[in-house]
Amino acid sequence: MTIPKEVKLVIKKLQSHKFEAYIVGGCVRDILLGKKPNDWDVATNAKPEEIGKIFLKSYTDNRFGTVTVQIQKSKSKSQNDKLKIKNDKIQKLKMMDVEVTTYRTEEKYTDKRHPDSIHWAKSINEDLSRRDFTVNALALSEVEGMAKIIDPFGGQKDLKNKIIQAVGNPKERFNEDALRLMRAVRFATVLNSSGQWKIEPKTYQALKEQGGLLQFISKERIRDEFLKIIMAENASQGIELLRKTGLLKYIIPELEEGFGVSQNKHHVYDVYEHSLLSLKYAAKKNFNKCVRLAALLHDIAKPRVKEGEGPDATFYNHEIVGAKMTVQILSRLKFSKKDIEKIVKLVRYHLFYYNVDEVGEASIRRLVRRVGPENMEELLQVRMADRIGSGVPKAEPYKLRHLRYLIEKVSQDPISVKMLKVRGDDVMKILNIQPGPKIGQILDILLGEVLEEPEKNKKEHLEKKIKEIRKLTDKKLQDLSKKAKESREKIETKRDEMTKKKYWVT
Repeated sequence: MTIPKEVKLVIKKLQSHKFEAYIVGGCVRDILLGKKPNDWDVATNAKPEEIGKIFLKSYTDNRFGTVTVQIQKSKSKSQNDKLKIKNDKIQKLKMMDVEVTTYRTEEKYTDKRHPDSIHWAKSINEDLSRRDFTVNALALSEVEGMAKIIDPFGGQKDLKNKIIQAVGNPKERFNEDALRLMRAVRFATVLNSSGQWKIEPKTYQALKEQGGLLQFISKERIRDEFLKIIMAENASQGIELLRKTGLLKYIIPELEEGFGVSQNKHHVYDVYEHSLLSLKYAAKKNFNKCVRLAALLHDIAKPRVKEGEGPDATFYNHEIVGAKMTVQILSRLKFSKKDIEKIVKLVRYHLFYYNVDEVGEASIRRLVRRVGPENMEELLQVRMADRIGSGVPKAEPYKLRHLRYLIEKVSQDPISVKMLKVRGDDVMKILNIQPGPKIGQILDILLGEVLEEPEKNKKEHLEKKIKEIRKLTDKKLQDLSKKAKESREKIETKRDEMTKKKYWVT
């Protein structure tokens, strides 16, 4: 993995001033895994004020010794990084932020999140000892062109063996920052594309024993970690790991209510398994976060509304109750109002009924109006996830494709005289006539011409055409109106045929 020139420049500048400098943390882990880091962090024995003197374009806004250094990005042949300012000879260059942090040690975490005090450390090993997991307690630097890795806690070995292990005593690490509980699950999920990553036994046991510490963490930070798990390729495994470690009950306890709750003849799996398999399909198809959350929560109310047991058990109104529960869950986790509204709609209407030849266009129009045309594709994606989660072999059967066709059909702008830039009132005013069938005939003729040549749909042109039509006999007017209607019907039929072909329906 190539380290950006800008990051190398920061390290070399610090070294040139006789300071140590290392790339640290997650970016070293990603480099060793052959992945591209999202951001770059540097650790050094230089104090914040010394860093500021070396890099004049820098700023610090916290008490933990982190200085954000701004480095001018290098130009490349494929991308011109210069941003030219109009009417000005000055050119601004894109900058890259590199976070540079002084080696430090930390003491006590009364709030289970931030250290009560920090002290500057003397060595990189001391600095790495405060980090969460061994695979993140790594440092890398270049000395005379040779890569040098500092690995005091066996992080490289754990990377090779695919193990998430706390640095030192796991209980102490989690007690320092309770969010590390979720980060352990997140790393075990996000890194687990091969299905082989495990959490080290002592770290796993500490997760199970200290889950209650999550109550000290803000809901916003829990939400952010939860979303990273939801957006992972193995999202469903992440949720199951949260349940097995006992963390899920501090995040979405309602989801656990479905564990072991059997369904009916329409489902192979219990409520909880069904929810996980629905999420698994949504992740496999790389659906967005709203669809994934709706897939996970769409049957959240089933345990509360269930009546009866066995193949004929019922779950009446679970979509309505589920929508209300979803509002409570997402509000509690501080999701945005926009996301809540969308996800709640997907949960509320996921149970829509549709059978070819049984449900008419009027019903589909009502569904589109309630859900919103902008949400219809996501609703269908939730339905597909729901189907696969129920144990059926096909996500999108013929009737679902037919529904897509009907949704597009009812969402298309109808071909009507309302498309014209003139109205019936304009015709009556120009011709000085009263309301009657003649008005509609004239508008039909104008529409026929506009459909053939859309550029003629201009008020000035149409008003001129109305004056010309005035000279026509009633018989001629009727014939042209009839011909225009027939032409419109052919266009409507052709458009409908093309839409059907798009969705492979008849």
